Amino acid sequence: MIEFRHVFKSYGRGRNILADINFRITPGEFIFVSGPSGAGKSTLLKLIGGLEPVSRGAIHVNGHRIDSMPARARPYLRRAVGVILQDTHLLLDRNAMENVLLPLAVTGLDRQRARSRARAAMDKVGLSDKYTLNPIEMSGGEQQRLAIARAIVNRPAILIADEPTANLDDASAQRIMSVFRDFNQVGVTTLIASHDHSLMADYADRTLRIDAGRFTDISGVA
Repeated sequence: MIEFRHVFKSYGRGRNILADINFRITPGEFIFVSGPSGAGKSTLLKLIGGLEPVSRGAIHVNGHRIDSMPARARPYLRRAVGVILQDTHLLLDRNAMENVLLPLAVTGLDRQRARSRARAAMDKVGLSDKYTLNPIEMSGGEQQRLAIARAIVNRPAILIADEPTANLDDASAQRIMSVFRDFNQVGVTTLIASHDHSLMADYADRTLRIDAGRFTDISGVA
């Protein structure tokens, strides 16, 4: 489902953000990536989502070798990968519902079914009364939940999330983790970067620890 083989990532002539990363995640696993700030967690997730090009090495995601995939093909990959980043990248010229509808625009789904699916995704994360709000009218936690609704609306095979509960209170964090668990229990491979060890203890099948661009604890790596 996800496999890295001798993956390196750097920017320009700078140091390697990731150095010789090797791991394999099988379909349906619930994985946490832990490590200090600046360790390379966010970069790792962006490589999986096809949001950053790899510098060297091979990356396989959902049956595709994405390190050699042409740029024009990457939007098709992203239909199968739901991505939640710390920067939510919500569009401020559209309301909440219209933001969640965006991933469905390229699928050919008719508008009535698309809106029904978007409503279900927003209801799932507790935003059933926020359909018409502009993102700037929402709190930081609500914006994070809106980004999660947008990520799950396409019913992806893989969900990746970078600190998805960082801006949430405890009750909202548990609700969001329940959403991830529900998707995982129906076979969605789930990969979350987090500092929260209590969440890892409650939800993780395995935890991969990374520091300074390298795995420091590979005991759980398949």
